[in-house]
Amino acid sequence: MLSGGTPTAGELSDISNVPKSRSYDVLESLSQKGFVIVKNRKPLEYEAIAPWEVVERVKQKIQVDDNNKIKNLTSLKNNKLISELVLLHKQGTESLESVDITGSLQGKHNVYNHLEFMIRNASKSVLISATQDEFVEPSSRLKFIFKKLKNKNINIKIKIMTQVNDFTKKSVNEIKNFAEIKNTNNKSRFVIVDGKEMVFMVLNGSDMHPSYDVAIWVNSPLAKEFEKKYFN
Repeated sequence: MLSGGTPTAGELSDISNVPKSRSYDVLESLSQKGFVIVKNRKPLEYEAIAPWEVVERVKQKIQVDDNNKIKNLTSLKNNKLISELVLLHKQGTESLESVDITGSLQGKHNVYNHLEFMIRNASKSVLISATQDEFVEPSSRLKFIFKKLKNKNINIKIKIMTQVNDFTKKSVNEIKNFAEIKNTNNKSRFVIVDGKEMVFMVLNGSDMHPSYDVAIWVNSPLAKEFEKKYFN
């Protein structure tokens, strides 16, 4: 179609070796997506939209769809069912012994999501030990989370240990207004929240595919002692 002007379904069927009955289905689908223009003649003729315009139309559709999904998910915060589920989860967690609140996280995406969840819910302190690559990668997202934490509780202590150098300089400048940053050559990877909840990564994140990353999540009073000794 791109090279053949305004062909009919029959002509496109002959050129592409696609059965004519199937050609109509494909052309209808392309028309609904806005990739072709249907000319109301007998027989119907079809004109292709320029490829760069197709890309823009797909991009706009994705943006609209995503915005609608985000809007729908955001509205769930005030949903009665969600409130009941949150209460059920809270009561269930409170009935557990601290030693039972532990588990493993697989894949960097899942690890980061859980870390952000922990940090957003911090009330007293956040301690992060990260390699320079892991510090730079999520620094933009962390900046907004830290800012919200400080606005909610100005006394919360946020501390980060990483390699401070030319590579991390920009990220350090973005975050230093919200967190105390210490330079270290140690490549340990862990996060401690409120001195009780801890996630530590058991592998070197730079040497593997992100989907193979593994972390252990524990809820233990020993995290407080670890936090004091390690950072000081």
